Amino acid sequence: MPLSEYVSAIRSLIGSQLLILPGVTAVIIDGAGRYLLARHVAGDRWGFVGGGIEPLEDPRAALLREVTEELGLTIDILAVVDSYGGADLTNEYPNGDVVSYVTTAYICRLAEGPPVIEAGELSDVGWFWPVEIKELHRFEWIDRVIDDTESSLNGFELAR
Repeated sequence: MPLSEYVSAIRSLIGSQLLILPGVTAVIIDGAGRYLLARHVAGDRWGFVGGGIEPLEDPRAALLREVTEELGLTIDILAVVDSYGGADLTNEYPNGDVVSYVTTAYICRLAEGPPVIEAGELSDVGWFWPVEIKELHRFEWIDRVIDDTESSLNGFELAR
């Protein structure tokens, strides 16, 4: 996905220096307790669906937009898991730009289905049990999110 006008404007001022960007992450779970993961074209690793929050955009609206853009469907947002950032979410891109993401992860369920891969950022999607995720070539920070989500799930109705 190309840089947003907002990020491009900041990059014109600071060059490739570290930029901290807010994001949202959809932790989509089915009624059986499986997680919907996507294989990201950039890095060829499995992770959650999500993305950046645009200026003045509500985080929940950003999450709904990102899931629609990437999977072509809608979700129900149930709760916030937590916020994540730091070294695990810092990346240096091939052009030298350095970005540190701070993302808020939300427990979600599909409002419709099945997911459809939209051309662009993803090459595959699949449902995985937590134990299966540990065997995937994945973004390592998602392990923390899954652990936190698993301890937060009591009382949530995930099935439709």
